[in-house]
Amino acid sequence: MVEYLSGLHPVIQALLATLFTWFLTALGAAGVLFHKSVNKNLLDGFLGFAAGVMIAASYWSLLAPAIEMSENGPVPVWLPAAAGFFAGAAFLFLVDKTLPHLHLGLPMSKSEGIKTSWHRSILLVSAITLHNIPEGLAVGVAFGAAAANLDSATLSGAIALAIGIGIQNFPEGLAVSMPLRREGMSRLKSFWYGQLSGFVEPIAGVIGAAIVLIARPVLPYALSFAAGAMIFVVVEELIPESQQNGDTDIPTIGAILGFLVMMILDVALG
Repeated sequence: MVEYLSGLHPVIQALLATLFTWFLTALGAAGVLFHKSVNKNLLDGFLGFAAGVMIAASYWSLLAPAIEMSENGPVPVWLPAAAGFFAGAAFLFLVDKTLPHLHLGLPMSKSEGIKTSWHRSILLVSAITLHNIPEGLAVGVAFGAAAANLDSATLSGAIALAIGIGIQNFPEGLAVSMPLRREGMSRLKSFWYGQLSGFVEPIAGVIGAAIVLIARPVLPYALSFAAGAMIFVVVEELIPESQQNGDTDIPTIGAILGFLVMMILDVALG
């Protein structure tokens, strides 16, 4: 796989990688074609697993390379990582306050963002789509960084990140399609909107890769930006959603397993 991707343009690499992560979202959403509901404890574990993957990816695949890249720069070594991380979290904060969306398991009165007449089902899709923006951006930036031929950012590491994000996208697709089915939507429509929530990843991935190729000096900032955006999603959405039932053990175990999987992937492949 590494040999094949190494001969492609980094933007094409990012596109293929994020199409893979979108495909796993669609694969998870396809579960609604066979079942109308999913065990809530299992879904909580999946959400915790996604949180663990994103936390590990934020450090191993994004922040650590960003800090290493800044060691011989003109500014203090901590500044690019800190500035990028803050900017990424601030960006997602503004998107969260603006984009109309509704978190899983909450009534319509708890919808966030600008008030709208959107149906509940669309608001649920919007919430998962919000998760996927930083994930696609992170994968794209990682492939763009790998093209810079730096020891701290490798093609293998970018592939590991794409695999990790893809694995946790499977339950995310399931997490959005199943509630839509329970809302009374048909199986095909539930699947359609479930997979559609992940289609933002290829768009964000291509944009991320293109930006760092055009402006190489922004690499550490871009990597940290993606990390900040992902951590915001974890703390603001994934962890609270996974613990709504009051049972914290299952999502916590899921988060530990997710962190381990992503760490192993990054260290083994990166």
